[in-house]
Amino acid sequence: MHTIIVSNLAKSFGTVQAVADVSFTVSPGEIFGLLGPNGAGKTTTLRLMMDIFKPDAGEIAIFGGDLTLDKKRRIGYLPEERGLYKEEKLETTLLYLAQLKGVDEKTARQRLGEWLERLDLAEQRQQKIQTLSKGMQQKAQIIATLLHDPDLIIIDEPFSGLDPVNTRLVKQIFEEQRAAGKTIIMSTHQMHQVEALCNRIVLINRGRSVLYGLVNEIKRNFAGNAIVLEGQGDFSQVPGVLDVRQHNGTWEMGLQVGTDPQAVLQQLLTQPDNRITRFELAEPSLDDIFVQVVGRSNQ
Repeated sequence: MHTIIVSNLAKSFGTVQAVADVSFTVSPGEIFGLLGPNGAGKTTTLRLMMDIFKPDAGEIAIFGGDLTLDKKRRIGYLPEERGLYKEEKLETTLLYLAQLKGVDEKTARQRLGEWLERLDLAEQRQQKIQTLSKGMQQKAQIIATLLHDPDLIIIDEPFSGLDPVNTRLVKQIFEEQRAAGKTIIMSTHQMHQVEALCNRIVLINRGRSVLYGLVNEIKRNFAGNAIVLEGQGDFSQVPGVLDVRQHNGTWEMGLQVGTDPQAVLQQLLTQPDNRITRFELAEPSLDDIFVQVVGRSNQ
């Protein structure tokens, strides 16, 4: 059974159509990517799912039906904006939030001790939240999201403010939650994290679903819109190339929709200073796909 079913969702605020037509499903044991440019309707979709807003049209089923109070306690939500009580101590705040979700104090204290140790916040437990660094506050919010052991985890820009060490740790935690059968929805602009973690994605633009499916299948469907190049010369300005990235002598080029890779190769060979030692079609990154699909849907 799907944990979440979103069907033809729509929501307006006055004359602004925040969400026009969004549909997707999410199942237990997967990390699902909710993606889109700024202002696409992602946050509104999340708030509709959590019953903060009421939809104008469409249907949302959470755990098989409407979102009741008991079901809300089975959800952990990490907002992009920090929402902890800055004047309160870290331990006091996290215990309070866990008890709001129905966890008894003894259990909450036991779990909290384990999470504080794992996320290296044990020494800060009696500090006021406003004294913590940005990264520490983000880790505190992650603990608040998971402390009541939710079945549905909704995370908005979860890696904001984290250094590479803590980013790796948090990714490992999310992988463990998925392996435990939890349902995770992740909204982020960090496409490399989406590629590393997500099974499936939906891309929203202007309030509508414009791309939906398995990450691996989507990337295969867009193969041929990117090339890998090695050689000598200046390959930065080529007609039909969307963007260029260079890594240790290897050039990766995302192609505009409709661009023939062979035409790019011919263009490169017309430059007398260019020497091509490797030219092959590549699987595009989600960054490339994101740019292409959003650009196409804006036309």
